[in-house]
Amino acid sequence: MCWAALSELVPLYPLYALLFLDAGLSEGQVSALFAIWSVTALAAEVPAGALADRWSRRGALALGGLLQAVAFAVWTLAPGFTGFAAGFVVWGVGGALTSGTAEAVVHDALEAVGAEGEFGRVNGRMTAAELLVQLPTALAAGVLFAVGGYAWVGWASVLVCLAAALLALRFPEPPRDHGDGLLAALREGAGQVARRGPVRLAVLAVALVGGLDAMEEYWPVVAADRGIEPAVVPAAVLVVALAGAGGALLGGRADDLPDGALPALLGGAGGLLLAAAFVPGPAALALVAVGYALYLAVLVAAEARLQERIEGAWRATVTSIAGLGIELAALPVFAAWALGGLPAVAVLVLAVAPVVGVALRYPAR
Repeated sequence: MCWAALSELVPLYPLYALLFLDAGLSEGQVSALFAIWSVTALAAEVPAGALADRWSRRGALALGGLLQAVAFAVWTLAPGFTGFAAGFVVWGVGGALTSGTAEAVVHDALEAVGAEGEFGRVNGRMTAAELLVQLPTALAAGVLFAVGGYAWVGWASVLVCLAAALLALRFPEPPRDHGDGLLAALREGAGQVARRGPVRLAVLAVALVGGLDAMEEYWPVVAADRGIEPAVVPAAVLVVALAGAGGALLGGRADDLPDGALPALLGGAGGLLLAAAFVPGPAALALVAVGYALYLAVLVAAEARLQERIEGAWRATVTSIAGLGIELAALPVFAAWALGGLPAVAVLVLAVAPVVGVALRYPAR
């Protein structure tokens, strides 16, 4: 959990969009940067998981943190479109190295002591830590920017990423066979998804539910649309994040519920979001917060179901395939918001709920 929190304690996170604009970039150029980031992450996601399985999961996490530090150093030294684009490419690869690998490391560590059944609870606590750390991150960003501008924010972010990389090197890791190559890891991991129905369905469930998390990007828009003053919007969004942290903590316990409870919880989240679309004022944010908490409980539980179903040495590869699905499943969320705002996203959540119920109904073995 310390690593999860430290990995998110990056002062640049709440400020990098402003950094781009203050560096003279147009909104079109900023969108192009985000596209470069997404394409890089999509291309690197599954190969990075295979590399973690064949080389070292602990090493992949450390390398991911190092690459993120390099990306932020490039941004600080060369704050222009070219430097930002290069940084996003490096960060995209680094993010792919940690995506999927972190879950595999946690599951293996628990399995080594016979506690793999606790994965859901531990994963929920890690997700909660990532959300709770948004408060000190925002405070640190404000103080650093006031003292030394974007330069201090950038170099502090570099140091945090390096610290996370060093912490990752302390993770336990069992000896692994390095005999097979990267292509073999890709083939075996993809083959497990293709051949084993329970794994394939769990990957589908995690991809669909995880993709819905893209709606988080729009909470400030919801707050502003409900008349909340711009100065208060960050605090309002933080309330939603705190509620989400509570949901993530409950997610480990939600994993103990019958399979039918998960689509019911997700359907409840969709219903609350739909209601929030027609409720004025701060009450809408309260509905969004509870709905987001229910959603994250389902996501944590679905991730645990996936880890239960993976077999063999290809855990990071299979989890990365689910990560690739999450990136792709986020695209309909963006499209839904563009077409119909919060009501359209709520309907999408409601549509995903029964599919997730079917996908998680089958036994792990």
